Order: sequence, then C-alpha cells, then structure tokens
Amino acid sequence: MNRMKKTILFLLMTLGGLLGVSAQDLIVKTDASQIEAKVTEISLEQIRFKKFTNPDGPTYVLPVKEIHYIRFSNGETEYFTREETPAAPATPAAPTTPAIPPTPPTPAVVEQQPAPSQPENDYRHHSDDLNTYYRQKYYTPGDLYDENGVRGLVVEVDQSGRHGLLMSLDEMNLPWSVFRKPDLKVIGTSDRGDGAANMAVVERYIAENGLSWDDFPAYKWCREKGEGWYLPSIDEMLKIGHNYNGGSRLHVDRQTRSKFNDNLRSKGGERMDRLVYYFTSTEVDDKEAMTTHMDLEPPYVVNIPKHNKFLVRAVRKF
Repeated sequence: MNRMKKTILFLLMTLGGLLGVSAQDLIVKTDASQIEAKVTEISLEQIRFKKFTNPDGPTYVLPVKEIHYIRFSNGETEYFTREETPAAPATPAAPTTPAIPPTPPTPAVVEQQPAPSQPENDYRHHSDDLNTYYRQKYYTPGDLYDENGVRGLVVEVDQSGRHGLLMSLDEMNLPWSVFRKPDLKVIGTSDRGDGAANMAVVERYIAENGLSWDDFPAYKWCREKGEGWYLPSIDEMLKIGHNYNGGSRLHVDRQTRSKFNDNLRSKGGERMDRLVYYFTSTEVDDKEAMTTHMDLEPPYVVNIPKHNKFLVRAVRKF
C-alpha cells in the first residue's frame, strides 16, 4: 500500500511539472473574447505577446484599454479595467443665520459722467462666440488644418484642442531604405514614440557615412514636405489607426472614418487605406522596420523588410 501511494504521488508531481512547463497566459479582452498567449511586455499603453500555439511566430500588440485582465501562467491575475465606485454625496452644510448688514452711510453727491462707449469688437458683444473673438480654432481628430502655410489632417490633439499631430493629405508607396545584403546595417531609429527623433538619427547617419536621402526614400519623401514633417514612429502611427476608428478598434465607427476620408478627398488628398500596411520610422534590426494598418483586426504591428515598398504618410506636430 505504501508503495502504491508513493507511485501515485510521483505521477502527480510529474504531471504537475509538465503542466507548469506548458502553462499559458490568458488574455481576456473587454468584449469577453479570450486569447491564449505568452505575454512578453506590458507598458502603460499596450501589451505585446506571442500566440501560445506559435511561440516562435510574430509578436502581436493590443492597447491596454481593450484588455479586461490577464491571468498569468503562475495563477496571478492583473486587471486593467475596473468598475468605478461612485463618489459619496457631499453632506450639506448646516444652515447659518445671516448677519444683519450695517446701514450704509449716505453717499456724497457726485456729478454723473457719461458711460464710455464700447468698441464694436468688445467680447461682451460676442459672449456666444469667444473663439471667433480671440481668432482661435479648436480641433478634433479628422479636422482639416490650414494655418500659417501648414496644411494637413488633424489625427491627434491634446486637452487644449490647439496642439497635436497632423498627417499629410497624400500618401506614397516607397521603400524604407534601398540597402540589401551585404550592405544591411542597423541605423539606430529605435524610438517608438517620436518619429522626429528617428528622423534626426537618419540625418546623422547620412552625414557620418557619406550617404544621401535618396538611400532612405520614405524619409526623403516626408522631409520634402517642408520643415517639421517626418516619418511617424510606430506608436504615433498606432494612435492614428485608433483615432481613425473613433478612438478604439473594438467596433466599426463609420462616421469617424467618413470624416477622415471626406476631408482628405475635399482637399485633393487620398483616403486612408485600411488593408495595406504603413511603414513607420521605428527600426527592428538591420533587415526590418515596423508597419501597421488602419483596420480593426490584429495584429496591429508587423515587421517588414526595409527594401519592400509600402504606404508612407508624413506627420508634423502643431
């Protein structure tokens, strides 16, 4: 009997070890769909993972706001969305007896002066339209921007509504660079959040190695748009994709898509392509750079050989 107990205990420990090796992370999205995966990175805005059934396959990216929770292989659970607890109503202050004001002194007699005339553009005549009075414009994603000789489509704004990111009205099919084996090298454009920083890296690389902008066609096309224009980073291009779909890729927002595309076409631009990947300035290694698309279905990030031709849009801060 003791020998049988020892045999059963040994089999259970062996089975537990095998299960531990093959255990996977479980991603549960806010729409209740589930993904069996191996999570490789978690940031404030997104997570990266590989499919559990294909651990050597591509890396997938999901925005954090689309994730309800992750149950890791060790049993721990991390929540990303929680129910908000409503604030308790404030306790009304006890009424107080108003003080009796003192009797004001009798004012001295003063000669009446005529009231000064108000200028025609006094803000009191425009209280219903202060934006017009201050000659300011406030933007939302999808609006057209045309100020001080700069034209583009607004794709992101800050809380003020006056600053953000513009995208070029047109697009082009271009390679990231022209280099092939054995001339492939890491350029150093590793910034995920700021394509302008990657643009500066390419400029230094060209100067230090006796090259020209012709060796980097996607960068050259963006640079020729004028001062401040650059090839967007992967995170900047992902934000464009999210805002093109109404701020989330959980469902189709046809109204926002139409706003983007109608405003692009109204100024002679080209509508966004939902199915073809767009190059970004963020480099993976000597061979590949990151690309993304505008559609709803993941994967949102795919690594593409730099010498291939894919769509390019320029961006500029405003």
